[in-house]
Amino acid sequence: MRLLITAGAAMVTLTACSPNDGVFQSFFGEAGASVDGGDFGNATMNNTMIQSGELDYTISLARRFASEVNSTINFEFNSTALDAEAQAILRQQADWIRQFPEVRFKVYGHTDLVGSDAYNQRLGLRRAQAVVQFFAGMGISTSRLEAVVSFGETQPLIVTEGRERANRRTVTEVSGFVQSDPGIMNGKYAAVIFREYVASAVPPTGLGSGTTTAAAAPAN
Repeated sequence: MRLLITAGAAMVTLTACSPNDGVFQSFFGEAGASVDGGDFGNATMNNTMIQSGELDYTISLARRFASEVNSTINFEFNSTALDAEAQAILRQQADWIRQFPEVRFKVYGHTDLVGSDAYNQRLGLRRAQAVVQFFAGMGISTSRLEAVVSFGETQPLIVTEGRERANRRTVTEVSGFVQSDPGIMNGKYAAVIFREYVASAVPPTGLGSGTTTAAAAPAN
């Protein structure tokens, strides 16, 4: 009789728990599932996708570029001149670009909403071309750079009919890989990272004089 009562009580306890109940999920679910916020295994999954070629290498590098350097510069009204602030940002971009001779970039030109569509298209393109020429002056091959796309006034950051400096800009982005180096697209993106790792481990020289010399960047 006592056995029947105990079994009945257990049945009542279990039936009181629905599949959406926390106790039910904790009891019947996979170990650790109750504390999994959805991030478990993401690092391993990302590494697997990199090695198998499933992850888009271009997107991965584009996100890295945007997170490590400022990808945007701004212009004065109706101007393509690169002021001191713009040049400082472009030098940072150029330093990053030189690290990846396998990678190609696009420079997108934008304007504010003042002026005609046709004029702003041309102005945006000239701004992008000014950036490409700046990079070329720093030794980066123009074969890796594109300034053929201009959004003109069609993508303002701040919607206003008046003059707006934030809208007068160029944006540099990773666009793909150099066609003469197709090995990168064969699951060898890790080779790029490994090259950086090895270069970073080069011991400094001139320790006796208190100076160091960084490893030379690959030529472009």
